[in-house]
Amino acid sequence: MAFPIFDLQFHTMDFKIRNATKADMSAVLNLIIELAVFEEEPNAVEVTVDSLIIDGFGDQPAFKCFVAEVDHKVVGAAIVYNRFSTWKGKILHLEDLIVNQKMRGHGIGSALLDEVVKHGHVLRVKRINWEVISWNEGAIKLYERKGAKVLRDWNVVHLDENGINNYIANIE
Repeated sequence: MAFPIFDLQFHTMDFKIRNATKADMSAVLNLIIELAVFEEEPNAVEVTVDSLIIDGFGDQPAFKCFVAEVDHKVVGAAIVYNRFSTWKGKILHLEDLIVNQKMRGHGIGSALLDEVVKHGHVLRVKRINWEVISWNEGAIKLYERKGAKVLRDWNVVHLDENGINNYIANIE
């Protein structure tokens, strides 16, 4: 699906939202790194192009990716995967919605989110979940405008690889 947008010189550009391919994974990795820098975690990214290809396009894909492109260049991505809620049943998790910083404010993030919600609807999920960093007010406003509830009284909990190894060492 193509959408017209305007650049800073007021020229019309078109962007397209589509399913990602293996060939897009280098550009998707660059967006992931850009997001990590934006979120002040520049050294946190461990995935590689190869791992994205294996995990996203293997026999049992761990995720699905949508990309936004302008002039055949990937400028945004949304990465989702299936989850299960003991209260609701099948749900979809939006891991990241990323738009190149120079392309923000043109409706690309909104169009990517629309594609994620349409995908969830086709899958007949009961809910779509994602996290947003507390100081990303632009994203929070977009999500709330779209009808999402930002649950400010919940905390995200995770064990990183080192935490998992330490945990296992303490129960063996």
